[in-house]
Amino acid sequence: MKNIILVVMLMIGLTSFAQEKKNKNAKYNIEVNGNCEMCKKRIEKAAFSVPGVKSATWHNDDHMLHLIVNEEKCDISNIEKAIAKVGHDTKNVKATNEDYDKLHGCCQYERIK
Repeated sequence: MKNIILVVMLMIGLTSFAQEKKNKNAKYNIEVNGNCEMCKKRIEKAAFSVPGVKSATWHNDDHMLHLIVNEEKCDISNIEKAIAKVGHDTKNVKATNEDYDKLHGCCQYERIK
């Protein structure tokens, strides 16, 4: 009986460990509002400020930030918060009015209410 319980507990432990494995090269695309090359530099710098971000490239034409991240070190919500902190809205995290107002005039995009 003890052997059966031990085997069941071992299987549960291995199953939960397997489910928690994170991708070290996960790819994500996040829509980030911005207008120009200054925005590009600011958005990419904010993304790289989060440990675990391996690649961050923002495109002005489609407003998409293409990311490669180590999910063991970060998650997308932390990246979105860092981007909002420098004044740029994402779908899930909006910049405060104070952070948005700090943007250069050409960087102030039309905000969706």
